Amino acid sequence: MTSEKDRVWIFDTTLRDGEQSPGATMSHAEKLEIAGLLDEMGVDIIEAGFPIASEGDFAAVSEISKNAVNSTICGLARANFKDIDRCFEAVRHAKSPRIHTFIGTSPLHRAIPNLTMDEMADKIHDTVTHARNLCENVQWSPMDATRTEWDYLCRVVEIAIKAGAGTINIPDTVGYTAPAESADLIRRLIETVPGADEVIFATHCHNDLGMATANSLAAVAGGARQIECTINGLGERAGNTALEEVVMAMKTRHDIMPWHTGIDTSKIMHISRRVATVSGFAVQFNKAIVGKNAFAHESGIHQDGMLKNRENFEIMRPEDIGLAGTSLPLGKHSGRAALRDKLETLGFEIGDNQLKDVFVRFKDLADRKKEVFDDDLIALMGVDDGEDARLKLVSLRVACGTGGPAEATLVMAINGEEKTSVESGDGPVDASFRAIRALYPNTAHLELYQVHAVTEGTDAQATVSVRLEEDGNIATGQSADTDTVVASALAYIHALNRLIQRREKIGAGADAREVSYKDLT
Repeated sequence: MTSEKDRVWIFDTTLRDGEQSPGATMSHAEKLEIAGLLDEMGVDIIEAGFPIASEGDFAAVSEISKNAVNSTICGLARANFKDIDRCFEAVRHAKSPRIHTFIGTSPLHRAIPNLTMDEMADKIHDTVTHARNLCENVQWSPMDATRTEWDYLCRVVEIAIKAGAGTINIPDTVGYTAPAESADLIRRLIETVPGADEVIFATHCHNDLGMATANSLAAVAGGARQIECTINGLGERAGNTALEEVVMAMKTRHDIMPWHTGIDTSKIMHISRRVATVSGFAVQFNKAIVGKNAFAHESGIHQDGMLKNRENFEIMRPEDIGLAGTSLPLGKHSGRAALRDKLETLGFEIGDNQLKDVFVRFKDLADRKKEVFDDDLIALMGVDDGEDARLKLVSLRVACGTGGPAEATLVMAINGEEKTSVESGDGPVDASFRAIRALYPNTAHLELYQVHAVTEGTDAQATVSVRLEEDGNIATGQSADTDTVVASALAYIHALNRLIQRREKIGAGADAREVSYKDLT
């Protein structure tokens, strides 16, 4: 038996707080795709973005609002009328819109706008009232709540409730608190603040001390009934509470955590992979729930125990999160029907035209590998620049020798015109990147270069992530190939294409990602 008082609402902020991770910026199409997957998975509230931050953010939130089927669509707004008006304009088309407005209430954060306690209290009353006059569903957050004086926190929470906020979110903005404190804080607020029993309390935890999941679950034990989280724990600094962790913790340990959500957990693995791909943030192998090794067993004792009874060493079934129990490889003789079936098993919905394109790339990969495994196909379905990409790799040949520099001969199409460059460098990847810069001069700084093997063996595909920064804009590119150098060049070109697209959309000197932290206050 389940009851409404034990229902925990899942508020996903992958597209807002998650996207604020340096380098995790998603394209418009990618945001719509991820929002659709969250909606299908049963996420209750999707925080789709920060509408005032940029025209791109506004357009994404607006489009997501129009397309959402089940989820409430939420936008973030600072404590001023302009932000709130812009936010409502973006979410107003949703079947269920929400305005989420916030202000920093701790002594450190009050000092940023230089407001007294009384001035800030008045500002909270006025802005929440304004938001409530526009939208029935209003959420309010005292940023850095866990470092705010107790009496003042109670005071401003009461003001927000009286002004019309139906959800009060208590953020641990800098990941400072501990589980016992998290539970106690929520419990005391509910017991102390007038009207607290008529609203939903939410928890928003960061993972700076590695306690985000524990703090969120402790807050629920204290009476919170909404958890703010992200896919894969994506987020600023050390990240946010991971959706998959809190949801599976409640499902697996329902005996001691008797709460339930509306999440279809069988869709977790697919959306985890897609977020990792579009953000360029690979999931660490030992990551709880969705890591590559989460259901892997190498120890002889463990393998023997697994063969006798899976429950010896697995507390969850792989199928519960949408992970196929087996990984049966395809080969060069496999046909379109087998490929489509395997991709659908892995969670990809694929149309006929897309299948034709993927099948060509699959055959090319199968000619170079004896067996194409599930992870190979997932990499194959990764980021694609598309037909309208300004830069495209045509061919790459690298010559290396011991004791001397590497030489890369690269042919790249720039706006459809093929150009060739020959450059030397300290190794094949450096030479390839120099050749790309010779053909397309740019000032982008390489912030991250990361390689990991998709599967095992000398013929394994390498997935390469590249993060570039140029004039305050950050873009991530990702690609996979059996040749690590080719994968590197493709990832570098993909990141450049994203920077080009951003420049074209926002014009010279504008920032596509986010308003500055100073502007946030």
